[in-house]
Amino acid sequence: MPIFEYECQGCRHHFELLVLPRDLPSCPKCQGTDLEKQLSILSVSSDGTRQRHLGTARQAAKKVQRDKAHAEHEAYHHHHH
Repeated sequence: MPIFEYECQGCRHHFELLVLPRDLPSCPKCQGTDLEKQLSILSVSSDGTRQRHLGTARQAAKKVQRDKAHAEHEAYHHHHH
């Protein structure tokens, strides 16, 4: 499915949108239809690409969670000693 990047000429909101040939795209922020299609390096995403991005995002989220737990642990022990 083609995913296009747009910039709304009304409110300058930048967004990606899955567009079917019969659809008239509109801005999700202001519902404007004066849109400028942006050049995109990747306009079609495959299931494999999605899975890789999802895996990367999950790894990043786990690291953030670990770092936060470590910081809370350090703060607790520093405060109580």
